[in-house]
Amino acid sequence: MKLIDEQRIIEIFQKQKAFFATRKTQAVSYRIEQLKKFRSVFVAHTDAICDALMADLGKNRKEAEYAEIQLVLDELDYCIENIEEWAKPVSVPSKPRPGGETVSSKLTHQPFGVTYIIGPFNYPVQLTFSPLIGALMTGNTVILKPSENTPEVSNVIAKIVSEAFQPEYVAVVQGAIEENTLLLTFPFDYIFFTGSANVGKIVMAAAAKQLIPLTLELGGKSPCIVHHDANLDLAAKRISSGKWANCGQTCVAPDYVYVHADVKDQLIDKIKEYIKKTYQDQTLGKIGKIVSQNQIKNLAGYIAASPEKLVYGGNYDLETRHFEATLLDNVNWEDAVMQQEIFGPILPFLTYTDIDDAMNEINNRPKPLALYVFSEDQEFADYVLDHTSSGDAEINSTLIHVGSHLLPFGGVGASGFGKYHGKFSFETFSHLRAVLQLK
Repeated sequence: MKLIDEQRIIEIFQKQKAFFATRKTQAVSYRIEQLKKFRSVFVAHTDAICDALMADLGKNRKEAEYAEIQLVLDELDYCIENIEEWAKPVSVPSKPRPGGETVSSKLTHQPFGVTYIIGPFNYPVQLTFSPLIGALMTGNTVILKPSENTPEVSNVIAKIVSEAFQPEYVAVVQGAIEENTLLLTFPFDYIFFTGSANVGKIVMAAAAKQLIPLTLELGGKSPCIVHHDANLDLAAKRISSGKWANCGQTCVAPDYVYVHADVKDQLIDKIKEYIKKTYQDQTLGKIGKIVSQNQIKNLAGYIAASPEKLVYGGNYDLETRHFEATLLDNVNWEDAVMQQEIFGPILPFLTYTDIDDAMNEINNRPKPLALYVFSEDQEFADYVLDHTSSGDAEINSTLIHVGSHLLPFGGVGASGFGKYHGKFSFETFSHLRAVLQLK
């Protein structure tokens, strides 16, 4: 890294420290004003965002407008509407004093200070700007590092931020490992990371050296359990929608299907039908692009390791980075595709006859970010949720929970920790301070 780049990054951090010390961001009115300005600039760049997402990830306009733009706007509007209420001190009961003195107690929310938000490549707009909203509505300053794997989107993000904010308040640092390594040596007041578990460990280790609080939004192999009484047409549609969105590059995508043996063949047939109908016989490019050629090779390796298990799809184009929706049947836990999160449009099928056996297999592995259950029996669905652990869960649907600013989103264990969205972002990006006054 050139010294001039290092000096610029150091200056940004120092200026943000100084700006936060002015306490200008403490005013709720200032936060609202800044978020409204950001909203205006963000909307003005809709076309540029969609064009960049198509270039980097092959996202069609409809998907980009909803998953990357509308969800950010929904979050913005909801938070702007509620910041004043959330920021008010909350009075709580006080424990009586032996001497009879009057005691009052309250809870206040304080911003941490200068925060560092590291964005991912898969939803580079939504998963960078949604945490930004949380950090700003609580009064922090922010340094953003968008993913280097989506360069066109990163350029648009940098342009939006430069037009909406002064750099001493919010700034973008573009780059890769070198820049991130430098930034992780700074004494930030809070770090928010979205990405892989491997990089998450690096971020957490760096934060631990300076005792910096942080949130990790990671991933994992999110299971999708389909019981014998499930509505298979509904399951096929909703599993497919969740899996093929963004070409399978979604942290909460169904990573594999654990289906009851009695209905496995029917479910696979219905998913094949859905793919053919929805993606016009699987023309390459219909479900977007894989982020890199290296990831294409990784995905192809899963098929090459067990070619006899391929029952649908499997074609790809290394140059254009397109990969078909692909189904693998008769998969077991020893197969290569089951050793780590797939992060692509390959869907393996495992079978069970005893749900307790299936849950034991799931529970013997790292806790996933999401878990999905398809069943018409509420008691069965509740039983599965009661006997498993995951960041979040859905019954008879996939991915929908991520789009709700009324629900907390985040992992548990190896899939991360810390929750955000809506009021949960306000709580994540602020320090809850207890204040007692004795009279």
